[in-house]
Amino acid sequence: MSDCPFPATGWQGVCDTDVRQTVQSPDQRIEGPHILIVDDNREIRELLAKYLAKNGMRVSHSANAAEARRALKEKAIDLIVLDIMMPGEDGLSLCRHIQETSEKPVIFLSAMAEDTDRIVGLEIGADDYLTKPFNPRELLARIKAVTRRSNNLPQAETALSDSQAIRFDHWVFDPERREVRGEDGTLLNLSTGEFRLLSVLLSHPGIVMTRDRLLDLTRGRDSTPFDRSMDNQVSRLRKKLERDPKNPEIIKTVWGGGYVLSCTVEAQ
Repeated sequence: MSDCPFPATGWQGVCDTDVRQTVQSPDQRIEGPHILIVDDNREIRELLAKYLAKNGMRVSHSANAAEARRALKEKAIDLIVLDIMMPGEDGLSLCRHIQETSEKPVIFLSAMAEDTDRIVGLEIGADDYLTKPFNPRELLARIKAVTRRSNNLPQAETALSDSQAIRFDHWVFDPERREVRGEDGTLLNLSTGEFRLLSVLLSHPGIVMTRDRLLDLTRGRDSTPFDRSMDNQVSRLRKKLERDPKNPEIIKTVWGGGYVLSCTVEAQ
């Protein structure tokens, strides 16, 4: 189609006439997840919104980070599809905000194909990453995979969230208040990702957790080959928890295996 802004084969499904004519009326009830698309390109936003709506999803879209922040406050968003390069506040900054204030999964879209850009995006909390141009069917598949795994995340945290505070080493983990404090009352400043990681480790004391397993339970996504974002997150968490991060006593490394919470865990 000559008027299609995505001439590549992968975008044909988005530009088909039936997709362009897909309209979600205000009172139309769709049971699928509510997706927020954040991209400064209007055509990409609208075509993606129509494609995802056609495939049973509720869709909202924003042109910039400011609009996205308002949407996140006003609507029950389940997942964010987020462009990295935007005027004003970029996608990396917005992703940090999302991770600090919620546990909503994020899939990055970017024209940048460098490994370092992908790794930075994953390290700050993104659940997946697609490089433009991409096949919209692949994005749809990844959205379904991330939401499916994210829906299973609470299973690892339910036992903690429904119980009283938990003591481990010289710390107290309080799931109700979503805080970690020292015996002297000092509060730790943990990011959403760090809190989620600690929650998973506390749910499996003494059990060796592979990187893949930790990534799956904390981010709801499959790891990629040579993905070391979990190593970096464990390192940051150790710096906040351990008396001597270079000789950890709480979170120990099992060479060739992963990580294990080696301290005693007991109800407060």
